[in-house]
Amino acid sequence: MVIPLYQIDAFTDRPLRGNPAAVCVLPRPVDEDWMQALATEMNLSETAFLWPEGEGWRLRWFTPTVEVDLCGHATLASAYALWHFGHLARGLPARFFTNSGLLTAVEEQDWIVLDFPALPATPAEPPAELVAALGVRPVAAGRSRFDWLIEVEHEDEVRACAPDFARLRRIEMRGVVLTARGQESDIVSRFFGPAAGVDEDPVTGSAHCTLGPWWAERLGKHDLLAYQASRRGGTLRVRVGGERVHLLGKAATVFIATLDRLAGPYT
Repeated sequence: MVIPLYQIDAFTDRPLRGNPAAVCVLPRPVDEDWMQALATEMNLSETAFLWPEGEGWRLRWFTPTVEVDLCGHATLASAYALWHFGHLARGLPARFFTNSGLLTAVEEQDWIVLDFPALPATPAEPPAELVAALGVRPVAAGRSRFDWLIEVEHEDEVRACAPDFARLRRIEMRGVVLTARGQESDIVSRFFGPAAGVDEDPVTGSAHCTLGPWWAERLGKHDLLAYQASRRGGTLRVRVGGERVHLLGKAATVFIATLDRLAGPYT
């Protein structure tokens, strides 16, 4: 049985930028230990696994060390792979059943639009250990369902941040979003998630489910241009509307492979 495996760069329009995700398209469910083992083998911030279910696809995401409940870039990569490699007809919406409920993706001209839940951050005092590990001066902070959000005065602080990952790893959280108002974009951010096995994620779609509501309120606008200032960098658009956030991004193929029979899940 041939099992396709794709590596897709998300939130970029050209390969070797944005955030790489592996996408494994399966004919039926598999053991989660095997999924975790393959994600560890791929050693990317996320590997997505999907198989047909009902009128859509079951979708699960794994970092090299744990399963996560929401991932934007690997969902975008999954939709791109389904449409571009013949698993789903172009023009049809991609419907994903996930641990965060039903997520959908549609094509809008040359953008992929993800319909995700809003994850607003409640203002809160961040742990002193978190601030010390980041080495920044917060002007505001909040806690969402998954992450801490730390706002600083200027995007230069975001770009220059050099976290102490060993200290961050000891703080109970999925990750921390560091953000400031941008000069050439509305939002500039970085995402650090050492507790989930990813020191710095290149471009984090799910973080923008928190960044969108946060900055929409501050800037008085609901259609935002965002840039994640990692070494690879990535751009996305964010539309905020009530309890949902639309994330718009592009993607590019890096390589297409198949799993060796002995490495496959059905041996």
